[in-house]
Amino acid sequence: MEQQLQGNELGWWLLSHAGKLWLPKGEIPHGYAQDFGLKGTTAHRIGEWQSEAVWLVCQERDKEMASVRQLLNEDRGLFQLAGRAVQLAEFYRAHQFCGYCGQKMSISDREWACLCDHCRQRYYPQIAPCIIVAIRRDDKILLAQHSRHRGGIYTALAGFVEVGETLEQAVAREVMEESNLKIKNLRYISSQPWPFPHSLMMAYLADYESGELKIDTSELLDADWFHYEKLPQLPPPGTIARRLIEDTIAQCRAESS
Repeated sequence: MEQQLQGNELGWWLLSHAGKLWLPKGEIPHGYAQDFGLKGTTAHRIGEWQSEAVWLVCQERDKEMASVRQLLNEDRGLFQLAGRAVQLAEFYRAHQFCGYCGQKMSISDREWACLCDHCRQRYYPQIAPCIIVAIRRDDKILLAQHSRHRGGIYTALAGFVEVGETLEQAVAREVMEESNLKIKNLRYISSQPWPFPHSLMMAYLADYESGELKIDTSELLDADWFHYEKLPQLPPPGTIARRLIEDTIAQCRAESS
């Protein structure tokens, strides 16, 4: 998985540091390692895209380092590889030394892991499970503007799963905490790796059961029930939030026809 570049390696180059990617002209660079001054650098082959290798190089460039969010509108497979690169780069950066004995770590050549040759501890990249749920009430959908989101986007409710909690319990708790509502008819839809910073989103649809909408102002700027034909600005296509919203819209249209 890890190798020193000779300069003639061809593929897509994901240079990552501190949660950002090198995106010259807003794009993932493609070509030979020597074209980007990478000869002699250590790299990790993390997958393939369009039948060519995708390489991770844990390196920072002086200019054009950007968030992986710039790639949200790219093909889902490419976005996931970029997310993998960012998460692995941060994992390697955070695990240079063993948390148990303090000795220097080495990178496994068999799996995504860091190894301590002194006390034999093995560390894997952390993945934080989280849920996202679109809630329907007749011909309306609950959408919220999160305080951490920019640009006025309204999306579905979401949150992290807590220790000792099932996914279903996490959905019910997050909905109650953020909106003061109870839900029913919870259905799992899909999942999506979400590298902000290292999450796995599990997506659900649900129906409104009871309660008056009252938002948690520490998490949300606004929330409301929106008619499926009169929606605010939505998350970009390709995100699992957008899929949940579109699935809800399709259900509303089917029942209104």
